[in-house]
Amino acid sequence: MTRSVELPSRELSVLAGQGSQGADWYELSEAISRAVASVVAHDALRLVGSHPAAVFGPAGSFGFWHGFEPDLGLELVLNAYAGDDPCSPEELDRRPVPVGVVGPGSDGRRDLATRRLLEAHGAGSELRLQLRDARGSWGTLELLREQGAMPFGQEDARRAARLAPALIAVLRGYVTAGPLAPAVPKLPTGVLIVGPDHVVRAVTPEAHRWRAQLQGRQHAPDFTGASFCAGLSLQARRHRRDPRAFPPLVCGPPASYGRWVTCQAQVLESNTEADTESDTDGDVAIVVQAASGEQLLPAFCDWYGITARERQIIAHLCDGAAPKQIARRRDLSVHTVNDHLKAVFRKTGASGRDELIAAITG
Repeated sequence: MTRSVELPSRELSVLAGQGSQGADWYELSEAISRAVASVVAHDALRLVGSHPAAVFGPAGSFGFWHGFEPDLGLELVLNAYAGDDPCSPEELDRRPVPVGVVGPGSDGRRDLATRRLLEAHGAGSELRLQLRDARGSWGTLELLREQGAMPFGQEDARRAARLAPALIAVLRGYVTAGPLAPAVPKLPTGVLIVGPDHVVRAVTPEAHRWRAQLQGRQHAPDFTGASFCAGLSLQARRHRRDPRAFPPLVCGPPASYGRWVTCQAQVLESNTEADTESDTDGDVAIVVQAASGEQLLPAFCDWYGITARERQIIAHLCDGAAPKQIARRRDLSVHTVNDHLKAVFRKTGASGRDELIAAITG
């Protein structure tokens, strides 16, 4: 059993709340890096947030970067989809402690490919931690050290693993401190076209408006979006070849977007008779839109710690059912239904049914 470590700075919880209300993205990224550095020294950090019910967890739905070279972040994404990542989520999931290190002494084929990539960008070693608890994965922490610095070792891995509960708390605090009801207007659906090189090559005016709205709230740099779109593009192609792969669907929280937003990706067919294999070499369309209640409910319930029974009650509520009707449908007493609703209001901060429904249905 790995003991948890409390992050040493109380400013993280404060900044997480401020960040969800539009505080500077760089400031929050730097504060996270500074706090983690007091436990595990590093030169660059990337923290990606996801949630246990995510169907496409590896992409994450938001993240923080500090000192992490944008081109390296994008190449690590491409490296992972090429099958050359020795610290993939699947690989880390098989380990009792979900942490991996790449650097001098790690000589497997995938390790060597990743080491060459790191060295090309001046990094000497990488530490990757999957943020996992009993409910599932909440994202990933990546740390880098420059060439010439002491490479990450087993003691660093042990110390990093103990940070997981605190970092999960930071991510959940960031999401749940955000506005419950939508803080920005519902925009029309936007579309981005991503080429075979996984670079955005065309954007609809509506997608530009989504981007401007995000920039106006979070001020995150463009390179985070480039990495995100590349991941969706790659996963769309993988899913087209193998339908068993995770579907390319991400649900982002109001803390980052001002309202719950979904991004979905699909491979575009070049013609009606194109075969599946060749079709994956074409363009990919990424659709950005306000999330529907059905799409966001799994993420909403994960982030707010809502139980399976409470989720059932919420779903009925969003369908327009009154507590008495819900009680009949679920074979419960009205008193029990109201108790579940009170628990949901307490967890979410909703003032009542109307605010809760507005938060989910937008």
